[in-house]
Amino acid sequence: MHATKITVQTLDVSLLRKGQGHKYDHGHALVLTGGAGRTGAARLAARGALRIGAGAVTLAVPPAAQFEVAAQVTAVMLKRVANGADLTTLLKDRRISAVCLGPGLGTDARAEDVVKAALPAAHVVLDADALTLLAKDETLRAALHSGCVLTPHGGEFARLAADLADTAKENRTDAKAKAARLAALRFGCVVLLKGAETVIAAPDGSVLRHRALDDQAVPWLATAGAGDVLAGFITGLLARGIAPMQAAAWATCLHAEAARQYGPGLIAEDLPEMLPQVLRQLGV
Repeated sequence: MHATKITVQTLDVSLLRKGQGHKYDHGHALVLTGGAGRTGAARLAARGALRIGAGAVTLAVPPAAQFEVAAQVTAVMLKRVANGADLTTLLKDRRISAVCLGPGLGTDARAEDVVKAALPAAHVVLDADALTLLAKDETLRAALHSGCVLTPHGGEFARLAADLADTAKENRTDAKAKAARLAALRFGCVVLLKGAETVIAAPDGSVLRHRALDDQAVPWLATAGAGDVLAGFITGLLARGIAPMQAAAWATCLHAEAARQYGPGLIAEDLPEMLPQVLRQLGV
């Protein structure tokens, strides 16, 4: 099996360029938050989606968290979403082109309800708590489709597919790539298996590999919230109309490059703010 190595230099930069039009011509990303005291991760994802070029970003918040979130955001919009029924109604707005859920979402009944309601959307990024819920519920896994992107780290991957997590640990150079490819085939969607070597696999069997090792290492990404920003980057690119495999690939490379250029002292909030510099250097 061949896994193509990717960097920002090997991807098609034209995908990132924005043409003319109003904000909704460039996509509307919707990010679900958890309850009061648990909204920071979703706010990081929303900021990432906005910085990477989504024309509009909305945070869907439970009523108890509305004032908390309102005090922290400006360009990002708010909608009250108490349950899955509210989300289903909101998703009737056809301007919403991608949904992100998982960061800080929780795993209670409300969280499970909104995951179920979100999955029929055309493009869905599932991270963190959403992956935990998928691992527990076969009916949720059965609702996955080709417009979904799963973004597990090693522990989440083991909960989603314990047998494939064992495959990833085999003593062979392509073990992680093989495990991700099999997971993408099993779930019928793109799987981004995070780590110093990030592997992105699609249901058609294609596999991309991004290696942040040796002189390209970015140890500063080992910080709380970095994965939430990555989920937001992917969501923003999906909202803009970029296909799931390319969105995941570009998000991975830009995420690492932003961290590399910032260097020591990086925190998750810095990643979206580094994007303009990285994009300018790419000629976007």
